[in-house]
Amino acid sequence: MLRRLRNRLILSHVLPLMIIIPLMGLAILYVVETQFLIPSLTRDLVGDSQLLVELTQNQANIWSEPQSAQALLDQIKPNPGKRVMLLAPDGRMLASSDALDAGKVNQIIQVGGLDIAQSGKLATRINYSQELKDNVIDVLAPVISPNHQFLGIVRVSAHYISVGDELLRLRYVIAGILVVGLAAGLILGSVLALNINVPVQQVTQAIFDLARGERKESLKESGPDELRLLVQSVNHLLERLQQLEQARRQLLANLVHELGRPLGALRMAIHALSTGANQNPELMRDLMKGMDEETARLQRLLDDLAHLHEQVLGTLEIDRKQVPVSSWLPTMLLPWKEAASEKRLKWQETIPPDLPEISADPLRLEQIIGNLTSNAVKYTPMGGSISISAGTTQTEIWVRVSDTGSGIAPEEREKIFNPFYRGQQGRRIVQGMGLGLTIARDLVIAHEGRLEVDSTPGLGSQFTVWLPLTNKN
Repeated sequence: MLRRLRNRLILSHVLPLMIIIPLMGLAILYVVETQFLIPSLTRDLVGDSQLLVELTQNQANIWSEPQSAQALLDQIKPNPGKRVMLLAPDGRMLASSDALDAGKVNQIIQVGGLDIAQSGKLATRINYSQELKDNVIDVLAPVISPNHQFLGIVRVSAHYISVGDELLRLRYVIAGILVVGLAAGLILGSVLALNINVPVQQVTQAIFDLARGERKESLKESGPDELRLLVQSVNHLLERLQQLEQARRQLLANLVHELGRPLGALRMAIHALSTGANQNPELMRDLMKGMDEETARLQRLLDDLAHLHEQVLGTLEIDRKQVPVSSWLPTMLLPWKEAASEKRLKWQETIPPDLPEISADPLRLEQIIGNLTSNAVKYTPMGGSISISAGTTQTEIWVRVSDTGSGIAPEEREKIFNPFYRGQQGRRIVQGMGLGLTIARDLVIAHEGRLEVDSTPGLGSQFTVWLPLTNKN
């Protein structure tokens, strides 16, 4: 039974109520009986005794003649739930409203508080030992004549049966209220348990569906904040898995596209050579040059995939060395400068000769700047310009690659760093695997730096690499 969360939650709500409510009921019953009901009955009996004192203090004969005393009580007819006695000054019973006391006439009644009444004071006695089946409340009021003569004592008592009936009714009322409260707590606990149990079951089922690849829709957020946070986590996981699945599909599509073109070109070149193209030296040189370019393209593709593999495994390593940026950067840019010249692009370098050395991996750094410069050459139309500049601040060195290409739309500026994202037709990043900028950013972060982009559609883009200066300490 307790293996299910719902049953445990219900028990956690009901068990404290089953313990607390009876204790509260006993406490309430005790307080009501001792502080309200019995004091109220006592005041009522005191009032009745005072009325009888006023009625009998001018009738001296009834305190000497038991017959007259009994006749008076028979005429008054007290409430059946009360017993009224008229006692002589020495404590002898003269008359009683209870027929069972007929045999006690002229007998001394032993009752608590009699001595107090004989001294001329009002005496009240409350007996909480209700199991004795005796009077619960006794009030003894002395009767003093107008000439200050002590005539006798009026005793007014509440029978156990009458008081017990009042207490029993009170207990039934309190017990009924407590049972209703317990039932309401049970219902409320069940509702609250279901409100917690149902979302937990939904989240659990969603996780199983995710594991089987069957979950497509997000969960609806409901319930307490903790459950909403759990649902948000599952929805985030679902969204992330969907993104990874989309990336996987995009990777396969990109691989088919990127491998198909160079392999097709290589196969055509091999076919041409095998059918006599090698007899023409000029054609053979062109074919060999094309084959070299296609194998270089495949090598770059392999490098990108190798970096992606490192990124997935989390094994990206940086071999730091002291890199003199002022002399290293112009040499590294020579191949891209030549590529820009072949595309008839204007090339401008602004690299100060006194840039400080930095601690970096020169091969990784070359990959960063190379990817940014390659994109600038690739997406700048003929006649455009490319600018490479560098500089320092007090704590960082920066390298900026600017172009006058098509630019990047604002909504794509973050997406371009996602793996396999290649933008819309007519925009940047529409060729290749869509890994260049992802690789560049990851390598910059591995160097504890940052990569920033600033672009205006139609006016070009600039990418700035920020790297920390070498720590001299």
